[in-house]
Amino acid sequence: MASITKRPDGKWRARYRDDDGKEHAKHCRLKKDAEAWIAKQTVGLIDGTHVSPKAAKVTVKEWSEIWLEGKLGGRLNSVRVAKTATKHIVAEFGSKALKDVRPSHVKTWTGALKASGLADATVYTYYSIFAQMLIAAVEDGYIPKSPLTRRTTPPKGKQRPYVASTEQVWALYDAMPDGMKNVILLGAFAGLRVGEISALRVEDVDPLRGVIHPKIQYPSDPLKTEESKLPIPIPLDLVYELNKNPAKWSSPTFVTSEFGRSLAPRSIDHRFKNAKVAVKGLPEDFRIHDLRHYFASLLISEGLDVKVVQARLRHASAKTTLDVYGHLWPDSDDKSRAVVGNVLAARADCLRTGTDLAPRIQR
Repeated sequence: MASITKRPDGKWRARYRDDDGKEHAKHCRLKKDAEAWIAKQTVGLIDGTHVSPKAAKVTVKEWSEIWLEGKLGGRLNSVRVAKTATKHIVAEFGSKALKDVRPSHVKTWTGALKASGLADATVYTYYSIFAQMLIAAVEDGYIPKSPLTRRTTPPKGKQRPYVASTEQVWALYDAMPDGMKNVILLGAFAGLRVGEISALRVEDVDPLRGVIHPKIQYPSDPLKTEESKLPIPIPLDLVYELNKNPAKWSSPTFVTSEFGRSLAPRSIDHRFKNAKVAVKGLPEDFRIHDLRHYFASLLISEGLDVKVVQARLRHASAKTTLDVYGHLWPDSDDKSRAVVGNVLAARADCLRTGTDLAPRIQR
């Protein structure tokens, strides 16, 4: 229900109730302005894009605080990334009302981030966080739709990971302090992430069957996806090496400090940074996570197909595996050339001898 009435001061008061029965009002100097406002709100109620006048005034900064509050119960790494991205978002859009953010504003922002020296992958991450914030704002009724579209999406960036050599992997192993050498073994020969390495318990490894069963990540959070829980087969020699540290300290985890205490990922990273300085040829930004790239390259070099590599890396899809590691598979130009050549040769031979083609072609 909507109405327009003239007040004693000469202004026109426009009023309406939304679908929840809440009343909204606006005072206008001219009757036609009041009518236009009522018409706009009515259209929004009909087509489902209605945003209350109060909600329409909420700024990006105000909404980011509400949105982050809801993220605080999530995984530590996700929260950390969200906080970092939000700082950049608020610096650019903080005082702007959510409804006033335009696609052109976003494209200008991502372009400025790129020009400041941030990597494409980082810019894409910050953009993705902003997209999540705006989608949540739509769901909560602060804006009718997100201004972000396929056209505003920045390049994701092609990932060409640095693959350490076997010599560099063993040099890292030798450089790591006692208690933490298993970090290299679990990263390079099982493909575990640092949060999984930190939390991996003795009970998570089946020593008889030679299988790692990842179950938690630091501190004791569930793994992100069901794929992350896939078992990882390892040789018994690796089981033997891994067990040396917990056997020495009677520790529940495979990675400890020099004194047998379990360590958080940040502490492991600190030791790793000190160790990698001693290894020739490693990039300055080489991380524990990059040991997964060595693990992937090792599997690929031995002829394992994409589905097996996907399973061992515990990727959600083969596309992810191919996007990151597709360039590591051997060049198949000669093989595909030979396959087609064999069919053409069989055809020519049949024409020459007058024999049937079908038995000659193996499918």
